[in-house]
Parts: sequence; structure tokens; C-alpha cells
Amino acid sequence: MYVIFVVNKVLDFGAILDRCGVETESPQVVINNIAELEEFYDAEELIEIYNYALLNVKNSEILSGVIKLADKYRFETTLSILLDLLLMKNIESEESEEFINTRVLCAKAISNYKDTSTVGALLYCLNNKEENYKIRLACADALGRIGDKFAVTPLINVVKDEDEKSVYVKESATFALGLLGDASAIEPLVSIMEAKQGIWDKFSFLKERIIEALGKLNINNKKVLKVLKESLLDSSPMVRINAIEALMNSEYEEAYDLIREALKDEDNEVQRNALIAMYNMRGRDILDEVISLPTFSEFLKNEAKSIIDEYEEGSDE
Repeated sequence: MYVIFVVNKVLDFGAILDRCGVETESPQVVINNIAELEEFYDAEELIEIYNYALLNVKNSEILSGVIKLADKYRFETTLSILLDLLLMKNIESEESEEFINTRVLCAKAISNYKDTSTVGALLYCLNNKEENYKIRLACADALGRIGDKFAVTPLINVVKDEDEKSVYVKESATFALGLLGDASAIEPLVSIMEAKQGIWDKFSFLKERIIEALGKLNINNKKVLKVLKESLLDSSPMVRINAIEALMNSEYEEAYDLIREALKDEDNEVQRNALIAMYNMRGRDILDEVISLPTFSEFLKNEAKSIIDEYEEGSDE
């Protein structure tokens, strides 16, 4: 049976955790017990308990659960503890593998503070090629979500680094650049797409992220337009779909006509996305055209009818 706690202004953190069963219960039971403390303590007291647990508990599963609980409150006093956990200041090196997922959660929780003072620690982990790739991914994503332009150049360097062995880290860095929205990222991203050789061209996921990032930057640039045009002919359907979305959200005069060509694509999903993009850009006329002309496939005709049924029904009343 769960032990009911008596609220005291002077809290005995060790006793509280003992009653939660830190040393005796399974990690999930302990997490549940700690979560139930919300019924007995106010926010400031809870954060003191969570912080104490983050500093003293050595079980990675329990720490992960406490990080999630503390993230609901985001007190400044917790931030420095999260940074120390991310940097393994309280973790023995031989135990590092056990705490990978915990440190990933730290990076995510740190990003929620939107505190630019954390950028240095996140960059340190991202640039450490000996670090586990999951943590590097989480740090790249966190840098994008924090939104500090100081991270732009280091992220660009990760994307451009020919010695970087992890394509997934490059993808995350590219995604973060899209979130940051800095125009200085255009040239290096375009240069990767223009290279069309080497190991990175074999990984369509990286190209997808680059097209997504260029679309988010949404800057009228001839080199970007060229990349988007060529991406409409890429062997990967997802790259082609991302190029359609980027063009749809752009201000290029040629965008509509380029997307129209994608209605002839051999992949149904690409056709569907092209039709939706054209509808978003110009309205119902393209749907009526697809339905009425014999040059369009039955698949597209059915898609056009579905869009009318879903979005246009009753609009003329």
C-alpha cells in the first residue's frame, strides 16, 4: 500500500525517497510513487524533491521518470542539474551506456527552457564524435528548438564535415538549421545537394532533411530553386514530396507549374501531394480540371473528388 506523506515545511528528502521505495521497489513503482507526491506537496517543494532525486538516485530508469516529472514545472534550479547529467558529471564513465536514454531526455528537457546559456554544453556533446549518436541527435534537435543563432555555424560545420560518420547526426543538424531559419545555412545545404556524389548521396533521408530545411528557410534564391527542381526528379518519392511542399510554401513564380508536372509522377503519393499543393495554392479549379480531363489518371480523379467532398462540400451554399 502506498505510504501517505505528511507535508512538512522542512523536508527530509532522503526519507521521502526511502518511502517511495527507491532501494526496494521496481523503477516503475518508484516513479509512480514519486508522481503521486503531487497530491501532498506544492510546486516548489516538489522541485526540491525532484532535484534531490536527480542528484542522488543512481538508477537510470528512475532518473528518466523524474526528468519527465520535473519538465512539467521547468524551474531554473533544475536546469543546472540537467546540464550536469547531460555532461555526465555525476555518472561514472563505465556506467555511461546505461544512462544514454536518460541523457537524451536531459537534452530534450533542456531545450524546453529555451535558455541560450545551455548552447555551449549542447554543442560540446554534439561535436564529440566519441559520444553516442542518440545523444548527439538529441543535442542537435535541442539547438534548433532553442533558436540561438550562435549555433548556426557549428551546425553547418557538422553538415559539411566529410569525416562525420553518422548520417543521422547530419540529418539532425540539418533539421535544426531549418528550425533556426538563418540564411547563412543556404550555401552549405545547396552545395551538398549539388555534389551528387560520395556516400551521403546514397542516403535519401539526408536529402529529405535538406529539402525540408531549405523549405523552412523560405528564401527566394536561384540556387535553391535549382535544387528543388532537380529534387522533383530524385529517385526517392519522399525527396520529391518534400520538394513539392517546399515549392508550395515558396514565392517562386515557377512553383505552381513545377508542381503541376509532378501530377505525372509514377508514384501515387507524389501525385496526391502535388494535387493537394496545387489546390492549396490556387483553389478548386485544378480539382475540376483533373476530374473533367481524360489525360489524368483515375487515381487523381478520385483524389480530386475526395478533396471536394472533404473541403468543398457545402461551401457553395
